[in-house]
Amino acid sequence: MTYAVIDLGGNQIIIEPGKFYDINYISAAPGDVIKFNRVLFLNKGNNDYDLGSPCLHNVSVKATILKHLTDDKIAVFKVKPKKNNRVRRGHRQKLTRVFIEDILA
Repeated sequence: MTYAVIDLGGNQIIIEPGKFYDINYISAAPGDVIKFNRVLFLNKGNNDYDLGSPCLHNVSVKATILKHLTDDKIAVFKVKPKKNNRVRRGHRQKLTRVFIEDILA
């Protein structure tokens, strides 16, 4: 089983070829092919792996943008005691669904 760990927007994501993942919003059109170059770890299977310090410079990940979507709403409710002050706010994170095509080593 081949998998890799990539650094994407300050988050480390474990990815496998042939699967799709929801990541933070990327400003590109659906159908575009993108490459992720910040690969931190690559497991080739059979106890054969490469570890970067911090990144592997000869490895990249090829992905296709499937669609843009929004995450579930997060409700923030603030109450100040004895002041009759209540504030309800919400937030919906914009996400991009990408399909991992291949890990290019």
